[in-house]
Amino acid sequence: MFGPYERTEHLKLFAEDGVPAWFGADLVEEDFEAVSWNWEQATQLVPALGRAGIKANVRGPFQMTADELPLMGPAWGLPNVWLAEGVPGGILWGGTIGYYLSERIVEGGNSLDTSDLDPRRFGDYANKAWTREKVREAWGTHAEQKYPGQDMPAARPQKTAPSYARLTELGAVWGVLNGWEMPNWFAPRGVEAKDQHSWRWTAKGAFVAEEVQAVRNAVGLVEMTPMTKFEVSGPNAAAWLDKILANRLPATGRAVLAHHLTAGGGVQAEYMVARLAEDSFYLISTPRAERWNFDDLSKLLPADGSVSLKNVTSERGCFTIVGPNARDVLQPLTEIDLSNTNFPWFGVKSGSVALASDVRLLRVNYEGELGWELYHPMAYQRQLLDAILKQGEKHGMRLVGLHALESLRLEKSYRAMYRDMNPELNALESGLERFVRLDKGDFVGRDAVLKYKARGDQRRSVTLKIETDGASTLASEGLYIGGELVGRITSGGYGYTLGHDVALALLPERLSKSGTKLDVAILGEWKTAEIIADSPYDPNSARARM
Repeated sequence: MFGPYERTEHLKLFAEDGVPAWFGADLVEEDFEAVSWNWEQATQLVPALGRAGIKANVRGPFQMTADELPLMGPAWGLPNVWLAEGVPGGILWGGTIGYYLSERIVEGGNSLDTSDLDPRRFGDYANKAWTREKVREAWGTHAEQKYPGQDMPAARPQKTAPSYARLTELGAVWGVLNGWEMPNWFAPRGVEAKDQHSWRWTAKGAFVAEEVQAVRNAVGLVEMTPMTKFEVSGPNAAAWLDKILANRLPATGRAVLAHHLTAGGGVQAEYMVARLAEDSFYLISTPRAERWNFDDLSKLLPADGSVSLKNVTSERGCFTIVGPNARDVLQPLTEIDLSNTNFPWFGVKSGSVALASDVRLLRVNYEGELGWELYHPMAYQRQLLDAILKQGEKHGMRLVGLHALESLRLEKSYRAMYRDMNPELNALESGLERFVRLDKGDFVGRDAVLKYKARGDQRRSVTLKIETDGASTLASEGLYIGGELVGRITSGGYGYTLGHDVALALLPERLSKSGTKLDVAILGEWKTAEIIADSPYDPNSARARM
């Protein structure tokens, strides 16, 4: 018995407009031509298969999603409705989905992170036309090698900000987040603007390094438009948010990092919360969570209408201007005083920048340097980009993509949603103690955090230094001491400023002291990982306060 697969160009979709009335557990007509190439290779690899001869080539429909993973979890926009569908192999998935969906319904969460299966991982961009193209691509490339960070090309570009054409001219190598095109890195003049995929380092690392160095030593511009953005307002907005979020709410004109926990104490959302007025808040979260976060918050809204929740993700773009020269770039473009005295770290102000009105400036960033995030009405974006680029030429500005951003955040030990924190890991496991205010009163997940804190077998998130050459850690690599598995890496990569890999990892508290050495295999080669203090770059965040 042998299972052949069609290539994309030969793939025929079934039940595009609903399952036919006649279909039960039926097969569909044979199509040997579509899989003949697969049979030919199989008989070369296993000659006995060819000698036995082909008796029948059986075809039947599979359920398939755009990423080949099932839809398991809450249905968006519907109270107490749960999905378990899009399952490509019932024998393989059935028992697992039955167990973890039941656990989630009964317990309010999972003992294992099932974020990758949540139906709300797909936003409203996943319409029928998009799904048709992506399913054809997913199944047609099912048996092909996939590489870390590889963004498949079907149904792209789909969602683009006004900056897209200009950044393409300037060498953007595009990836995709929540349907949006977002730059991964920028190819200099004379270098092909095409991503390079491998399990090992590639030539693009030299250009990513230059982007990192610009942020550390001069100034960078990061296109962050795909970030999820909500507005929360109303007479009861503050009290409502305070019951949901684990951190204290900021004062007006200030921002804080705050987390929405599960009932079990895991992290289901991370928000930068900016307070625009006494009863008006601006919430920013990861692009992937747009539908997920909005659905969770919507289902918690009070019935009396005292709180309004609005998704403004597509209404506002965002540029991050970050690096020691960030103030020099921005100050000539705005009448807002950007000095430390008037605009301190984690401050929030609104005003005009260049010709753009109603820009919300947040003095926060994901890179660990002096910088501002500029949330602007989308209609102003193209002009604003050109104005910033022109001013930036005087100060060594470099366009910066996601690959550099990943290196910059790892050097600061900033945790990433769905990797270093997720619904499975208790907030304390993820190292979020300073953002969880147990003394502020009740909030979702507080009891579970207190219970975990009282345990004697706690795990901790730690930062690792790993000397690497040619390949970097990614995620989920096991950590060993004396051949015994003691923990795992949750995310990692090369720190271009530090000159070595930086990883975040989960370990038992008894093994979490700085200086502890562990073994980790990276592509089959054993390396030494050493626990170091969090935030190996600028541990006191003095540069962000410049």
